[in-house]
Amino acid sequence: MAVNNEIEYTSVDQLMLDPLNPRLGRGNTGPTVKQSTILNLMRDWTLDELAVSFLESGFWPQEALIVVREKLYGKDALVVIEGNRRLAALKFLQRAADGEKIDRRWREIIEETIPPADLFERVPYIEVETRKDVEAFLGFRHVTGIKEWKPAEKAEYIAKLIENSKLTYAQVMRKIGSKTPTVRQNYISYRLLLQMEGQEKIAVEYVEDKFSVLFLSLRTDGVQRYLDIDIQADPDEARKPVPDEKLKELANFALWLFGDEKRQPIVRDSRQVDQFGRVLLSKKAVEYLERSPRPSFEVAFSLAGGDEPEIIRLVEEAADNVESALSRAHRYAKSKKLRKAAQRLGEDALQLASLFAGLRDELNADKDN
Repeated sequence: MAVNNEIEYTSVDQLMLDPLNPRLGRGNTGPTVKQSTILNLMRDWTLDELAVSFLESGFWPQEALIVVREKLYGKDALVVIEGNRRLAALKFLQRAADGEKIDRRWREIIEETIPPADLFERVPYIEVETRKDVEAFLGFRHVTGIKEWKPAEKAEYIAKLIENSKLTYAQVMRKIGSKTPTVRQNYISYRLLLQMEGQEKIAVEYVEDKFSVLFLSLRTDGVQRYLDIDIQADPDEARKPVPDEKLKELANFALWLFGDEKRQPIVRDSRQVDQFGRVLLSKKAVEYLERSPRPSFEVAFSLAGGDEPEIIRLVEEAADNVESALSRAHRYAKSKKLRKAAQRLGEDALQLASLFAGLRDELNADKDN
């Protein structure tokens, strides 16, 4: 029996929340995590919306939980591996119905609508033989599907498929419906997060909160070169993305991009991640970042020549506007206001031309010709 095709029923009390659920967070998972702890962690997962639906319509069989029978706390148990939010909502509802001390919102929900007679006694579920039997389903549903996990949760799930199930990037890609480069980058990003966790100078909780920024940064040449990361590495090679001789750079990278309890990151917007990669390609900009106790992203970006395209755009836009004005300016040759504006433009143009050796001579030569 890989996957049972028949829907079975049991009581809420016989179903266990999954202590290995990636949504609980890396620091909160493990086979010894208590059910009460899991339920408390799930308290703010908008469970009340599900509860209201159960009270009004019951628990539909087509939304059956997926469970696996395995050892939990030393006993055989039915552990829910898909549908933990639904089960948690039922458990909170049952507590409220039994009169236990619980949040007021749950008491109000149960007071407004009487639960269906068998809501807590006939919960539909489908049993699978092992977790591996539904890897593809869970991966598609939560990594690339309609009920996506958070970025760090997706990456952790991909890492488990690679490390626990011994799958290649391509095999994971086929299971979850993603693309191989995305799977690879998720895995390397997650391994980098774990590597950061082992470094005392890195506040890893700040990194995990912005895992998507970490993921995006690894696609830039600047980050790959600064940390000496091989973004094409196979799983065995990628388990330790940053070599030991680059751990100081790794601490710098984490501080600049994510900050810590004392300092704000210099990169304040995810849209600056590509610019940050360009900064790390500049020796002058990196030296500035490394020596400054409170570096500025704008200064570093300027040192890296990052604002050159913007300056070029401004000058070209000014030239376009001047050309447009020239076609009609002769009509107002006696205007004092236009003369003053032209004087300002001329002074600025002369100053700009003086930045480039020989440019003023070239312009005068063009005028003579």
